[in-house]
Amino acid sequence: MSNTIAALILTYNEEKHIARCIRSVRDIAAEIWVVDSFSTDKTIEIARNLGAKTMQHSFVNQAQQFNWAIDHLPIEGNWIWRIDADEYVEPALGELVKQTISICSDEVNGIYVNKKIVFLGKALLHGGWYPAQQIKVVRKGHGRCENKAMDEHLIITDGQTVSVDGDQTDENLNDLTWWTEKHNKYSDREALNILCMEYGLGEEYEGVRPRLFGNDTERKRWLKLRYARMPLYVRPFLNFFARYILKGGFLDRNIRWYMLQGFWYRFLVDAKIYELKKRFAFDEEKIKAYLYEKYVAKSQTGGVNRSLYMRQGFMVVPGERRAYAA
Repeated sequence: MSNTIAALILTYNEEKHIARCIRSVRDIAAEIWVVDSFSTDKTIEIARNLGAKTMQHSFVNQAQQFNWAIDHLPIEGNWIWRIDADEYVEPALGELVKQTISICSDEVNGIYVNKKIVFLGKALLHGGWYPAQQIKVVRKGHGRCENKAMDEHLIITDGQTVSVDGDQTDENLNDLTWWTEKHNKYSDREALNILCMEYGLGEEYEGVRPRLFGNDTERKRWLKLRYARMPLYVRPFLNFFARYILKGGFLDRNIRWYMLQGFWYRFLVDAKIYELKKRFAFDEEKIKAYLYEKYVAKSQTGGVNRSLYMRQGFMVVPGERRAYAA
């Protein structure tokens, strides 16, 4: 059985990051795929010059884009490593994963790695942000992205997982204006996500099982479900207090992150939730109907809405650098 790795990177206007990302996996991945959402900068040019295989495909969300890629690309490797364009794999992690897949049993279909965040030049090692293990490597045919518009994770569909103690680092090089604009857009999706949790909608397609005493991802999903049922505007304060004080976030000496991501972003999400509820005069049934139409119904297709892709997507032609309209 092949133990080669295929790196899969989703991009849109990532010319600041793509070279760093590709170089970090070039020595451990037999093939590197870049699935681009029609960037207008030099992302594709840089990726091709560094030897990556590139395809372009219209973007719906991270989960659907990743699942489309693993379902349609002619990936040859037996393992798929998901890495965001603004992330890079630390050398030690690459070696650990290669060693792991060379000796693991056929029952192992997923590998957890540490996620490390660097914000404005400082690593976040406290506040519950590290090591924050996530599945980043899956055996081909045995894993995919859980079907969520926000806060999605890779899951395995069968078999077992193992974990390695190495870092996949998220260090975005854009400025704070870009960061706040991005999180403003994120807050739209997160507001819908939190509302679905509050009303118990779409739980049947959740991929990560919420468990207080599970792994790090399962525990965070359990806590998020409880967070969704806390009072509006109170929970951002509690989130900040828990992360910055109780979990020692102050030790990171990065108050900017904890105020922006741990409080401002969460408060913005709550404000948008209130705005949506007010729009429907706080009528729970009308809100649920809206959420089902806008969010849940579109996600109950097992991760890949094939009819949507046939209407809006592209068919991959092996050997070509671009995908062609279906």
